Amino acid sequence: MTLKIGPAAAADERAVVHLWRACGLTVPYNDPAADFRQALGREASDVLIARAECGRIVGAVMVGHDGHRGWLYYLAAEPTMQRQGIGSVMVEAAEGWLKARGIVKAQLLVRETNAGVVAFYEKLGFEIAPRLVMSKWIDGRE
Repeated sequence: MTLKIGPAAAADERAVVHLWRACGLTVPYNDPAADFRQALGREASDVLIARAECGRIVGAVMVGHDGHRGWLYYLAAEPTMQRQGIGSVMVEAAEGWLKARGIVKAQLLVRETNAGVVAFYEKLGFEIAPRLVMSKWIDGRE
């Protein structure tokens, strides 16, 4: 399978959000379309996509950094095409994006409801880091 990897364009929003939803990566309290628009083509973030030969988007990942650590979000491969290397190619593309910006560490969070993906990330060299993640809604939500 030949894939064309590159940055998403604004016109790709609907297809990418559909892919993220099809992969079960969205939650009610995050608007994936707003996340897409906020990350797209920024200095410290972007959305990378994989297009099949027919032009259809079959993979996507949001990537960003805080100047020190890189982060991967919303890694997705078309559900009917999973286990064909798309996810690995998208991780490699995100890592390349980070390296090009001088970022030497990539991190990601896995929801407990998506724990089955941990083995995939371990195959790619990611390790479970013993950290406690804390959060706080600052918009008035409880």
